[in-house]
Amino acid sequence: MTGTTSTPIRVLVWGENHHEKHHDIPRALYPETMHGTIAAGLRRLLGDAAVVETATLDDPEHGLSEERLAQTDVLFWWGHLLHDEVDDVVVERVHRHVLGGLGFVALHSAHFSRIFIRLMGTTCALRWRQAHDRELVWTVSPTHPIAAGVPQPIVIPEQEMYGEFFDVPQPDELVFVSNFSGGEVFRSGMTFFRGHGRVFYFSPGDQDYPVYHQPEIQLVLANAARWARNDRPRATARLAMHRTGEWDVPREWDGEEQS
Repeated sequence: MTGTTSTPIRVLVWGENHHEKHHDIPRALYPETMHGTIAAGLRRLLGDAAVVETATLDDPEHGLSEERLAQTDVLFWWGHLLHDEVDDVVVERVHRHVLGGLGFVALHSAHFSRIFIRLMGTTCALRWRQAHDRELVWTVSPTHPIAAGVPQPIVIPEQEMYGEFFDVPQPDELVFVSNFSGGEVFRSGMTFFRGHGRVFYFSPGDQDYPVYHQPEIQLVLANAARWARNDRPRATARLAMHRTGEWDVPREWDGEEQS
């Protein structure tokens, strides 16, 4: 179960942090960086119920050491241009922790991150158009915890278009569906269960638009942090071969009832 403990949710917001350093539009829109803006929204909405930190691609071990992941309940991930710069060891490490119970929230172009592709097992390809489009985000599962308090619809005045077909497995839960002024539709909010971990993909949030400043978007992300948190201890055991003497049938029993 989630949300049943008074212990704060330990959230880590991971950002590629490339556009904010090298491109004028993201730098102007997100002077505190995208990951910093996302983290600030989570702190505002979750308050004392969460401890929110950030990490970036340029940090040692990309800010995702074994120790730090072990101390994280929910990992948010935003990446775009430098997916291939993420080290193999880190991808495997995050994957193992998600299977063990780490919550994982993939944002926008993180659909092409190596860790999300690893979790999905598909290409995660989609249709897209960069055209200052309007996006309407419709709640299709109004009782889902991630949709709690979210207006119907969320109106995003300008956004990159993401459209179907989106090559991911059938989601365990479909929470949001978006449509665009060009007529395209997109499954913009989906959940997946992987091992002991909960995964949420949420598409709104391109670097060239101020989407992460919108209160409605921040609310979705705060709800996602609560939902993705797993209160159980992180699972680490692997399946082991049956050993002689474990659960062996007594020799005197031959399948017939003994008198």
